Amino acid sequence: MEPKYEEAIRKAEQRVVEALAKNMDLYGITTSTGFLYGTLLFQDKAMTLDEMGSALGMSKTSMSTGVRTLMDLNMVSKIWMKGTRKDHYEVASDWYQNFIDFFSLKWRNAAEGNAHALKKSENELIALLAKPDFPQEQREATERSLTLIRNGLDYYDWLLRLIDTLESHEIFNFVPRKE
Repeated sequence: MEPKYEEAIRKAEQRVVEALAKNMDLYGITTSTGFLYGTLLFQDKAMTLDEMGSALGMSKTSMSTGVRTLMDLNMVSKIWMKGTRKDHYEVASDWYQNFIDFFSLKWRNAAEGNAHALKKSENELIALLAKPDFPQEQREATERSLTLIRNGLDYYDWLLRLIDTLESHEIFNFVPRKE
């Protein structure tokens, strides 16, 4: 490849890597992990932690932490390579599936945790309202709180159904992939 073209290609790729790193930072993924993902994306082969560290000028420990984060999000996978004992990693290049995995995991954890807290509070307030000695002046405020909690439960039910449509790929019936 001619050097002048190689430099133009690297510059274009680096722009994408920087944009990805910045974007991932918006979603709670460190910028360095975003750079790692972007770097792996443009490789034509799987890389070891040492190779990643060399490419990014970062420590093996930082690379290991970043790779673990990306593996937890199903954005990177460890692969076996014949003739070497070092672990090799490659990026999952299906951006649609990366989005689904990332957001489904984050949203499901948050939605289930929040719904659990709301349900517990709902049950506690219902029990209070059922007590014969519960003060009348507190009933109205408690019933308002119950309405807000139930609205929240409806929202989390909707969010979990949305996550289900993402994970089942049913979402593509409503918002098709560009073919």
